[in-house]
Amino acid sequence: MKKLERDLGLGAVFAISVGAMIGSGIFILPALALKIAGPAVIVAYLLAGLLVVPAALSKSEMATAMPEAGGTYLYIERGMGPVLGTIAGVGTWFSLSFKSALALVGGVPYLVLLFDLPVKPVALGLAAFLILVNLFGAKQTGRLQVVIVSVMLAALGWFVAGSATKTQPENYQNFFTGGIEGLLAATGLVFVSYAGVTKVASVAEEVEDPGKNIPIGILGSLAFTTLLYVGIVAVMVGVTEAGSVAGSATPVAVAAEVTLGQWGVYAVIGAALLALVSTANAGILSSSRYPFAMSRDQLAPPTFAEIHERFGTPTTAITLTGAVVLALIAFVPILEIAKLASAFQILVFVLINFALVAFREGSTENYDPEFESPLYPWMQAFGVVSGVVLLTQMGWVPLVGAVVITVGSVAWYFVYARSRIRREGAATDVIRRRLGRDVLTETEAFVDGDFADEDTPEVLVALTREADTERERALLSLAADLVRPDDGRVVVVRFDEVPDQVPLDHAAEVQSPADVRFEEQTGELADEFDVDVEFGEIVSHDTKHAIVNYAEHRGVEAIVAEHERLRLRSRLLGDPIDWVVRHAHCDVLLVENRGYDDPERVVLEGDGGPFDPATVAVADTIAGETDGHVTLLSPLGDDLPETRTETIRAYQSELAGLLSAPVRTRDRSADGSDLHPDVVIRTGVQSRVRGGRGDYSPSAADSTEVTVYPRESRRPGFVRRVVERLVF
Repeated sequence: MKKLERDLGLGAVFAISVGAMIGSGIFILPALALKIAGPAVIVAYLLAGLLVVPAALSKSEMATAMPEAGGTYLYIERGMGPVLGTIAGVGTWFSLSFKSALALVGGVPYLVLLFDLPVKPVALGLAAFLILVNLFGAKQTGRLQVVIVSVMLAALGWFVAGSATKTQPENYQNFFTGGIEGLLAATGLVFVSYAGVTKVASVAEEVEDPGKNIPIGILGSLAFTTLLYVGIVAVMVGVTEAGSVAGSATPVAVAAEVTLGQWGVYAVIGAALLALVSTANAGILSSSRYPFAMSRDQLAPPTFAEIHERFGTPTTAITLTGAVVLALIAFVPILEIAKLASAFQILVFVLINFALVAFREGSTENYDPEFESPLYPWMQAFGVVSGVVLLTQMGWVPLVGAVVITVGSVAWYFVYARSRIRREGAATDVIRRRLGRDVLTETEAFVDGDFADEDTPEVLVALTREADTERERALLSLAADLVRPDDGRVVVVRFDEVPDQVPLDHAAEVQSPADVRFEEQTGELADEFDVDVEFGEIVSHDTKHAIVNYAEHRGVEAIVAEHERLRLRSRLLGDPIDWVVRHAHCDVLLVENRGYDDPERVVLEGDGGPFDPATVAVADTIAGETDGHVTLLSPLGDDLPETRTETIRAYQSELAGLLSAPVRTRDRSADGSDLHPDVVIRTGVQSRVRGGRGDYSPSAADSTEVTVYPRESRRPGFVRRVVERLVF
């Protein structure tokens, strides 16, 4: 694949960064912010500059580690995964396009002060010119940016120097007119003034010596621009009455006319036009690199990654970006759209800080930045919290717009990109490893304590229908293996349900032939096991309530019950055992009984997440009692990302070290013809009772299957279950 030529030096980096900032942020927004916060707009610009620092530091570090085209998209995609990367790429591309269009439309009113010109046609002409410049190459763009920024800064410097001595103290009275709320609202409004500071990272692939030039260019331009903004706004407020500037379409020109006369107005007009054109130019340059980078990562069609043979630029991406800018100028109320873009820009800066934490804490290889953000992770935490606070001050309309962009991006990912990629973000691996460690800690506690919480644990074998000797022996043998390590007791109860019309005391006094057979059969079986066995019958009008009530009365550790595949009647009317699973205070083990005779090959079946600790304890106890081994059967396939496979393998290895029985591992995709399990153990889904074999049990047709439903206190919460599904 062709690469972009590295021909942007420090001067070009500084010029692109400053040029991307000094535009609508100082020539348009002060008038709007002054109406909200009064003279405190000066503090709002200073505060906004400080709140950008965490994102600037984070982006500087990641840009030196990954100096590739794409910038914000690239870092969030690599750090947070392709879904959030798609949101960041699409959203930042749109927000930069919005800002470019706003800069052109906002700059033309300054030109109208000199010439009677229509705003939109002139803005469209300037946009077309800048699109052509970008098509001809980044070097030409960088050189043009240096010239524009130099002239612009000279004019603004003259305005500040010539006006500073003419400020009036009374103009600063009632400084905090809007209070804290007004200050924060104004800070959120002018925050977009600094958004361009990190946009140079989107052309990092074209920067010479990125390890030095990118952080110096980003941080130096931020410090310079913050001081310049504060100086300009302080002079603007000090030399004019608030009413003459607030709401004006050309606030800097109004202030210059007061202090520098007509020539000052001409100078400001020239600076405003250059600044707004440079903002639009830098926006087109950097925003066009987002579809380019997304295309190289297969999140966008491949045509956007094509580089022109002659000019060396991604012409398709630039053309699309230019078309969007032209459409926005022609048809959309751009100022309102820019407010939406500002809110999304704050959100992207929050994600940037999260992404850096993901890279630092993750196991991402080849992440070796030449520059490291100081005060990690406190600087990033400050950036996240402050960004969220600003978002709350933006109003609900910008937030709704950001949600629309987010939903659209997610839809694009699932419709187009999901089937084309096999990677995940560093944050996903961080969450997976930490979740795995937490589950291993819980598992260790279960395994060390074997199956029980009590000194003398009891397991209830609940018989809801007459069972022959072999079927009952299998259930008793399973229950005995569970309690034997702790010298526990097995309680076998035959639950007999009678109609409501039959008095319970009468039914209890009458011993049926089935009762006699049960007592004789269970008495003989009890002698076969070296554990204490109690047995008896309970008559009730409702078997499911009787099972739960008796289990709670005895304080048993678990209920073992036979479970057959759901019949039509159960599907229509509900299975009573489903109710038992949901309401029992203890664990419930449902057995698909195909015989149980000292099983040596115990298969612990996973469903894609970490193995449930209680289920692991059951498998380890059974294998330990029968001198068998446990096979960890996981749904791992060849199409999983490498980092995911490695982390899950490491989790399984640590899990194997916790068990007392020997452990083997097997993937779902592997041939399972040699497994021949004696018993398959899995964790049940609490929302419903599943009968029969699971999806990942090869060659399990002749083996007993045990589905473990942990008690409510041991079940992971909804959020954790969702996270487990996503990251494992």
